[in-house]
Amino acid sequence: MIKEIAQHRSHRRFRSDAIPEDVMREMLEAAVRASNTGNMQVYSIVVTSDKELLQRLAPCHFNQPAAQAPAIITFCADVRRFSRWCELRGAIPEYNNFVWFLGAMTDAVLASQNLALQAEAHGLGICYLGTTFYNAPEISEILKLPQGVIPVMAVSCGYPATEVPLTERLPLEAVVHRDVYRDPTDGEIEAFWAAREASAETAELLKANDLPSLARIFTERRYKGEDNRAFSRKYFDELVEKGFFNH
Repeated sequence: MIKEIAQHRSHRRFRSDAIPEDVMREMLEAAVRASNTGNMQVYSIVVTSDKELLQRLAPCHFNQPAAQAPAIITFCADVRRFSRWCELRGAIPEYNNFVWFLGAMTDAVLASQNLALQAEAHGLGICYLGTTFYNAPEISEILKLPQGVIPVMAVSCGYPATEVPLTERLPLEAVVHRDVYRDPTDGEIEAFWAAREASAETAELLKANDLPSLARIFTERRYKGEDNRAFSRKYFDELVEKGFFNH
């Protein structure tokens, strides 16, 4: 396995050192080599390293430690640039709809993974910021994203301040299906999560949250139903605002 994949870990605390421009350029060149829809590259990448803008972005990511990095790189679904090129050539683009949002989102996330691997190859640490979905309107305003452009993922990046351990992953049997999907039994699901539930990290989380199971930490602390619904409505409204539901 490629070393950067095998050793990947999420870093949430960074030194203040800036990322050298030649290193950043290599990361971005790696990003744009990713697979994409029809070689149309319906995505854009916004690299933010200006301290004032980083301070404005941090609350959008709940001021978590990972958002205090020397660079936040925001990947956007972008049908605007390609549509404008079509219009300049006398073609009629019809990409301002949901299926093309999904395609552009896929392109953006694939590009982000290439960038992350290249960053790690240079000794940098990264952390994916899932909060990008939660506060897309605010991020759009700060980054001045126009119609047809919406943030889908952000990656904080910098030189790690501390070493962090590898995180647990479910066994292959939990996520890989051969030929067709096979719904696991209750006993198999229990076995898939057994190692995670028995870990020292989980024991600490249960104590800190005063809850009896890891599952309830997810449902009652990290990703609550009321929050899921509220952020879903907020992101959907931003999709409408950005024109992805015109057709």
